[in-house]
Amino acid sequence: MTFKPLPRSRGGILRVLLVLVALAAVAVAVLAGIAWQDFKRFADAPLVVEAPRTIDFERGTRFKAIVRQLRREGVTRGSPFFWRVLAHEMDVASRLQAGEYALAPGMTPRDLLTAMAAGRVVQHRFTIVDGWTFRQLRLALAADSGLAQTLPGLDDATIVARLSIEGGHPEGWFLPETYSWVKGDSDFDVLRRAHTAMRRELDRLWPARDAAAVVKTPYEALIMASIIEKESGIADERPQISGVFARRLRIGMRLQTDPTVVYGLGEAYDGNIRRRDLDTDTPYNTYTRAGLPPTPIAMPGLRALEAALHPADGNALYFVAVGDGSGRHVFSATLDEHNRAVARYLRQLRAP
Repeated sequence: MTFKPLPRSRGGILRVLLVLVALAAVAVAVLAGIAWQDFKRFADAPLVVEAPRTIDFERGTRFKAIVRQLRREGVTRGSPFFWRVLAHEMDVASRLQAGEYALAPGMTPRDLLTAMAAGRVVQHRFTIVDGWTFRQLRLALAADSGLAQTLPGLDDATIVARLSIEGGHPEGWFLPETYSWVKGDSDFDVLRRAHTAMRRELDRLWPARDAAAVVKTPYEALIMASIIEKESGIADERPQISGVFARRLRIGMRLQTDPTVVYGLGEAYDGNIRRRDLDTDTPYNTYTRAGLPPTPIAMPGLRALEAALHPADGNALYFVAVGDGSGRHVFSATLDEHNRAVARYLRQLRAP
């Protein structure tokens, strides 16, 4: 005996189909909700960064390659799909910039993409110290391993030509300052910025010089400022020292300043100036030659430049260190006063 299935009504089949569709929609909604929650957790959860570090994306790196690099370096475990969705949600997928970026504990994927869209690359610093010579500057640039090294092997004359430096000598032409650079910049990039900054400051300060300034050109001002820079690190003394040098030049008296002698000795200088050094003629020996030396002897800072163009009034023609470690000087109008100040200085040095 066989049994035939009971016939189902068309309405019953439709109800079943509707139930199935509803269940499928619920399942899709549940899965979509779970996926959305997973995405939100990914976007706002910290990256895998245990200590501050950087990551460098080379120029021309596309979005897929960026994500691959993040995964390869262990910075993220998030899926490439989530990264793509986040980038589109933030509308930054086509605006990410290459470069070196800082990663810090607690940083999220959203934070990183925001930084990359804004181009907030790591800013490194290079400081040129007031009073450095060009030789010291070159050594410091060569010691900075982050900068692309292009200067080693180039002589000073080549650098002068590339920068079109006035006077044909590089000394003094780079403004002591802290300069920012990013990965990929070279030692020459920093040098060019420092030279541009010095040129700009000279151009700004020169028209406002005092009538009492004896320097006749901006280059002479640079030379004078370099001597002032090496004579004193005390800001309020620099106009006084400038005044002494201006009065000496005005009456035809030699500058007789030790830093020029030291510069003229070059690598022969061993830390001590002897009588024979003062008597040995070089183009920079202001004991044996009148006027300013032929070039600057160091890189003067902004305050020294200002002092060179604004010498203080007074009648002092001499100065000598106090000798108490303060770096200050005693200024004298006559040679007798100066000799007594020198005697006090020598006693101070010999005191136990």
